[in-house]
Amino acid sequence: MEGAGYRDNDVLLHWAPVEEAGDSTQILFSKKDSSGGDSCASEEEPTFDPGYEPDWAVISTVRPQPRHSEPTRGAEPSCPQGSWAFSVSLGELKSIRRSKPGLSWAYLVLVTQAGGSLPALHFHRGGTRALLRVLSRYLLLASSPQDSRLYLVFPHDSSALSNSFHHLQLFDQDSSNVVSRFLQDPYSTTFSSFSRVTNFFRGALQPQPEGAASDLPPPPDDEPEPGFEVISCVELGPRPTVERGPPVTEEEWARHVGPEGRLQQVPELKNRIFSGGLSPGLRREAWKFLLGYLSWEGTAEEHKAHVRKKTDEYFRMKLQWKSVSPEQERRNSLLHGYRSLIERDVSRTDRTNKFYEGPENPGLGLLNDILLTYCMYHFDLGYVQGMSDLLSPILYVIQNEVDAFWCFCGFMELVQGNFEESQETMKRQLGRLLLLLRVLDPQLCDFLDSQDSGSLCFCFRWLLIWFKREFPFPDVLRLWEVLWTGLPGPNLHLLVACAILDMERDTLMLSGFGSNEILKHINELTMKLSVEDVLTRAEALHRQLTACPELPHNVQEILGLAPPTEPHSPSPTASPLPLSPTRAPPTPPPPTDTAQQPDSSLEILPEEEDDGADS
Repeated sequence: MEGAGYRDNDVLLHWAPVEEAGDSTQILFSKKDSSGGDSCASEEEPTFDPGYEPDWAVISTVRPQPRHSEPTRGAEPSCPQGSWAFSVSLGELKSIRRSKPGLSWAYLVLVTQAGGSLPALHFHRGGTRALLRVLSRYLLLASSPQDSRLYLVFPHDSSALSNSFHHLQLFDQDSSNVVSRFLQDPYSTTFSSFSRVTNFFRGALQPQPEGAASDLPPPPDDEPEPGFEVISCVELGPRPTVERGPPVTEEEWARHVGPEGRLQQVPELKNRIFSGGLSPGLRREAWKFLLGYLSWEGTAEEHKAHVRKKTDEYFRMKLQWKSVSPEQERRNSLLHGYRSLIERDVSRTDRTNKFYEGPENPGLGLLNDILLTYCMYHFDLGYVQGMSDLLSPILYVIQNEVDAFWCFCGFMELVQGNFEESQETMKRQLGRLLLLLRVLDPQLCDFLDSQDSGSLCFCFRWLLIWFKREFPFPDVLRLWEVLWTGLPGPNLHLLVACAILDMERDTLMLSGFGSNEILKHINELTMKLSVEDVLTRAEALHRQLTACPELPHNVQEILGLAPPTEPHSPSPTASPLPLSPTRAPPTPPPPTDTAQQPDSSLEILPEEEDDGADS
């Protein structure tokens, strides 16, 4: 490494694939050898690290990134360790970024003083804590007060640092002894700690020749960490071809209506809606069934009685806020806040649609009244920005205030967790989306990780309002009615997101986008997507996953193929925290985790975490 300009007393972090094992990885520390060095030091490509994860709706700056040509697959690398090997002086490190908690694996990104970042190190089976502990013997790692996932690096004299760690009792063994044994025998000292490093770089390794003996001891038979399931080796079969059918017509629907007005062969009818959607003239009636307002098993007379009952119930709730005088409302800040927020949102919801255009449009008044009545229906949740986007297509199709309200309530039963202040439901959905994408396309996930976009925060708006702003208005109607069937299983909307990312895969990866460019590109997809193409691909992805005999259990749970390993408390029944009527809509998960911020500006690596919480 003499060409890199390292000093003789520098401590180097060196990562290189171990060719003898064929698919192993190893991380070594070494002192620079003053007598000679590595002549094939690879030049690392600089990547822009803004130090934060941008909001899903805001683009601040976009900086083009210079890209070096990648080596041709199968070509001999110019360096014996392969194109993924790198060495860096610990003195050149500026910060270390950890992955977001709740993911199904962990990763670390090393950022240098020059502002560049080295290739991300992925740990699908734990080990990040072990690596950080070893680094702590040479460096002071302090948690950033603005971002608890970002560790600031401060160099110290090694002896003074060992004494400091010894007095602080942060480690269960003497720091100087560990350092000494580590430098004398790096293989035996580090292999046990880092044996669980991911096989992310397997493609860069050459297969081991038959009969060749390995110089390394066999890796220990570690069990996967609790809460994690190794999915990087799942082999999916070929993706099947899917053809969608024509929409269900009014004549076809009529053939399913029995003598008493009771629908017959409902599963077959739902399958047809899933495969082709509904004709526009049929939606006004069919959506009432899809959204649970009318029962699939009820007769025509039962439906009429149910509508009369629900009409009376609606107007009683509407009268509750209608009868509040202006003087009363001045003393009711919650209702006043809801009214102001709803009026503001309604005034800018789908105003280009003829049903809502114009200053005195009656559709706007209906939107306003339904949303205010929903605040009386669901006091705990009230109104949150984004709900008007969900109501607008329903009112457009149903064109009846009472029926649209109850259909909207049925939709909110599916998605109300998206609007809870805790955002736990949104975080869980992003985690599930990430898990599905890692099984379907691990290379794309690795690329997004390397660009600090692995949390998929740019998909937040997609999931929050079910792609309402991503497709043209008629396509949203088709998409929602297909999703409402609940077929072919739960969480089809997550596979819709996977389908969009799959369609944009080559553009994202081959264009060399950074995190800001990725966010900008995703936002620019608005109104440019074909709903039929997306639904076709989403169904093909579902069939491809369900055909895999070795599908991990946690993926089976997402697809509804297996019962959950442990019961989860459903968020709709849990009373959400009271919300301020003036609050903004739920925002994407922040780049920091929910751990308590340190009292001081710097915090030594927290001791309460363990390897089980690597993610």
